[in-house]
Amino acid sequence: MAVPKRKMSRSNTRHRRARWKATTPQLVPVTIEGTVHQVPQRLVKAYQRGLLHPED
Repeated sequence: MAVPKRKMSRSNTRHRRARWKATTPQLVPVTIEGTVHQVPQRLVKAYQRGLLHPED
């Protein structure tokens, strides 16, 4: 794990944190038991296999 050698200034810390943005998951239409649901792309196989159930 990377460990900083020196203390990072408050302005640098806040500048780094301000640039981070969360992105919304890409939703994909999937047919489950005859109904079409929008699910995140990374979870499509789990929904198809029945490991996850969509909330309606």
